[in-house]
Amino acid sequence: MAQCEMHFWSPSLQKQAAAMMIIPQGKPGPWPVFYLLHGLSDDHSMWTRRTSIERYVEGLPLMVVMPDGGRGFYTDAADLPRSKYESLIAQDLIGFVDATFPTKASRDGRVIGGLSMGGYGALKIALHRPDLFCAAVSHSGAVQWGHEPVSEDPEDWRREFRPILGAAPQGGPNDILALAEKIDRAILPALRIDCGTEDFLIDDNRALHQHLETLGVPHEYAEFPGAHDWAYWDQHVQEAIAFLARALKIGGQ
Repeated sequence: MAQCEMHFWSPSLQKQAAAMMIIPQGKPGPWPVFYLLHGLSDDHSMWTRRTSIERYVEGLPLMVVMPDGGRGFYTDAADLPRSKYESLIAQDLIGFVDATFPTKASRDGRVIGGLSMGGYGALKIALHRPDLFCAAVSHSGAVQWGHEPVSEDPEDWRREFRPILGAAPQGGPNDILALAEKIDRAILPALRIDCGTEDFLIDDNRALHQHLETLGVPHEYAEFPGAHDWAYWDQHVQEAIAFLARALKIGGQ
């Protein structure tokens, strides 16, 4: 495998953007691509710094792209015109990757995943843009973000995200629960969700699982011992890779 850091112009952000990339060296394209998203306090380097992701995809004809999503929740902000982090992924990054590398530039060649903020982002973008991804995975996802009212309390740290979500996000394009209700089942991506039983987001993930069950939306759901930390994510991204490899029909999965 080869690894590189790429910098490219993002029209959606009106600035330079960055991504780490793992490339299946020696394997002829076209390669499918796994877009892997970081959490709120991280950046594009953290998956490679804190996990063995490169080792876990070794041997697969799979490119891994890990973009910098800032603190933007992979959302086109309601009140910040230069903070369009969903469009960064769905338009700028995919366009750059497909134009630069020998990728399988179609829905059946793209999957997306992430942890915490990135778990939310992966599910939200896949459900909002099912034309782009055939599968999505979430680890310890902040899956209720976009469904709950936005705090107006100046002492509440979550008030930071009011300009991103707007005043009344529930039921809109950033609400995973609402997107799951509206999606065309004919193009529903394969979905997998997991969370640690000691994670502070476990109840939110259980609620999403129950909501999907009630809707009859097919998905895999798993709970494992563990907290909201890299020990958990390093272990369970391996199961996500196997799930995504099956969706992509690669690696003999």
